[in-house]
Amino acid sequence: PGDPELLTVKAKRLLMQCDALIYDSLVPKELLDLAPSFCECHFVGKRKGHHSVSQVNINDLLVLMASRHACVVRLKGGDPFLFGRGAEEASYLINFGIKVEVVPGVTAGIAVPAYLGIPVTHRLGASSVTFVTGHEGVDKKRPSVNWQALAKASDGIVIYMGINNLTYITKELIDGGLDPDTPSVVVQQGTVIGQKFIKSNLSLIAQKVSIQGFISPSIVMIGKVINYQI
Repeated sequence: PGDPELLTVKAKRLLMQCDALIYDSLVPKELLDLAPSFCECHFVGKRKGHHSVSQVNINDLLVLMASRHACVVRLKGGDPFLFGRGAEEASYLINFGIKVEVVPGVTAGIAVPAYLGIPVTHRLGASSVTFVTGHEGVDKKRPSVNWQALAKASDGIVIYMGINNLTYITKELIDGGLDPDTPSVVVQQGTVIGQKFIKSNLSLIAQKVSIQGFISPSIVMIGKVINYQI
């Protein structure tokens, strides 16, 4: 999720022995430096508003690297199977008869609140948490996330990629019955030196984020469990 020290032991071992490395945006340089000098490295990061490599080209590159090398690492931020293309890429490779091993990672939705001392669940006040993507456009005719239904369905909500749609999301949650005074927090560049956050209630958080100019990558968390911050 950002801090290079959150890399798993297994991921470190594979990075240190890989013949090829395909990596995303926001990967710390410290992790890239773990790759051997002979490693063939390819950047395929995607960032909103910037030129990026298409998913089709990424898939083809993975197949090409697998045909050339014995050990290929596809390095993704957080966990490869949570709000990413990890599962899609793995399935694509398997269709070509390429062996794939998935190494779980530390996801930002848990790590980022934890770095602020905020639990995503708590025995005394939050028995459920929902992880959801807020990336889809507000003008989408049939949004896949029913925010109004989600308003009362979970003790806590952690939103990935939702900062650009935060005004829409918070309005939908309030319209769905979530108390406008519900504690909310937005964390930019979580787990790294540039980390900063805004803590407010649900009705004001989007306005404060806009005033202070928060941008991606940011994690949004909503729920009374925030009151259990240590």
